[in-house]
Amino acid sequence: MAKKDTNKPTHEFLFGKRNYIIMLIGIVIIAIGFALMAGGGSDDPAVFNEDIYNFQRIRLAPTLVIIGLAIEIYAILANPNK
Repeated sequence: MAKKDTNKPTHEFLFGKRNYIIMLIGIVIIAIGFALMAGGGSDDPAVFNEDIYNFQRIRLAPTLVIIGLAIEIYAILANPNK
């Protein structure tokens, strides 16, 4: 008579649903930060465009990227069973 294999590996995700939702929010915030950082160049290389130094590209966009990275760290460290 053959024995049943009781040591079958169970397939579990590493994180819980809450962790993945928080990670998705962090990724979206990082993407928004990079989108705000893009652009500002000039069509003519001989002409300098001052818009590259505006508040959006110098302060807001990098802050959003850093906040998004902090959210990602929190999502990784958050307890999925809570």
